[in-house]
Amino acid sequence: MRYCIALICLLFSTAAFSQQRPAQEKLIQFSGIITDIDSTNVIPYVTITNLSANAKRVAADYRGYFTFIVNPGDTILFTAIGYKKFSTVIPESTPDSKYTIMVKLKANVIDLPSVRVFPWATTEEFTREFLSMKLADDDMAIAKKNLSRSSINGLIQTLPRDGQEISSQNYRYNFDRMINKNMVQTNPLLNPFAWGKLMQQIFDGDKKRNEN
Repeated sequence: MRYCIALICLLFSTAAFSQQRPAQEKLIQFSGIITDIDSTNVIPYVTITNLSANAKRVAADYRGYFTFIVNPGDTILFTAIGYKKFSTVIPESTPDSKYTIMVKLKANVIDLPSVRVFPWATTEEFTREFLSMKLADDDMAIAKKNLSRSSINGLIQTLPRDGQEISSQNYRYNFDRMINKNMVQTNPLLNPFAWGKLMQQIFDGDKKRNEN
């Protein structure tokens, strides 16, 4: 009798376990793409944590795509540096064994307080530097420096010539070359005929002196 009662209990427990087992072991292929909510650009290498499965972690690829196995009712957490956390729950009832989602993460903007950096460590150092500080010249002093002879000579040596200056210099060079060319052609010292005429005049003058 004792064995019969134990056998009946075993059959009931097996039937109950067989009824609960499919619901507990239902697996879903969870897939999706992670993008920025503002720019719709993909976010690569996001950490995905299944909080309902002993904090099991997976990572999205460089295209923001992920896929892994979950159970209905699991809570999934998405975390990435520079973005706010996002969590979702896998629906209990899904028409098939696949569940796809488009995850949009929002950038986590942190406004830091402004910080003013001073180059002086103490007030005494600031006072000493302030008293020894050389004040900048006003506009009149700057104009006088720019129009001084040394400043203008320095600009002449460094600044390139403009088009008008180059044209004027070329015209002067061509004019001087033309004058020199005419002087060479009309110079009697470089003309052999002029030398012959000069020698003839000298000989004639000597001859007349001898006759007298």
